[in-house]
Amino acid sequence: MTLYRPFLSVLLAAFFALTSASSASALTSQEESNKETVLAFYEAAINKKDADAAVRFIGSRYIQHNPRAQDGIDGLKAFINGYLKKVNPQLKAEVKRVVVQDDLVVLHVRSEPEPGALGTAIIEIFRLENGKIVEHWDVMQPIPEKMAHGNSMF
Repeated sequence: MTLYRPFLSVLLAAFFALTSASSASALTSQEESNKETVLAFYEAAINKKDADAAVRFIGSRYIQHNPRAQDGIDGLKAFINGYLKKVNPQLKAEVKRVVVQDDLVVLHVRSEPEPGALGTAIIEIFRLENGKIVEHWDVMQPIPEKMAHGNSMF
């Protein structure tokens, strides 16, 4: 029995280390809900260009950091109905990654203004309160034809 005690101790230590690491990376129910809210909002606003559906995911106040959009629900509606529907009616976005931490949801997105275009790599950051989006930031980078390495932007 004494020969197995060190082995058992190591095995239990490894089990608890893996268990705590696994639970540390799992989303809380609120984080999972925030993720689903942002993904549903993004689909409604960007791909469907449905302002009425999109505003259902927005809180009573909405702070915007995109230089092309105004604050508030009216600003969001104007961005969707104006910029997206009129200037970029064919624009489609594909979410490649989602990162969630507390009240923040980050999307890594490939956006194409029209089919076959190189498009833009985008990082979208959303802050939520009480299950609603209340703040948004984004950073955009055009996808080049050639890159100095063989990696993708995604």
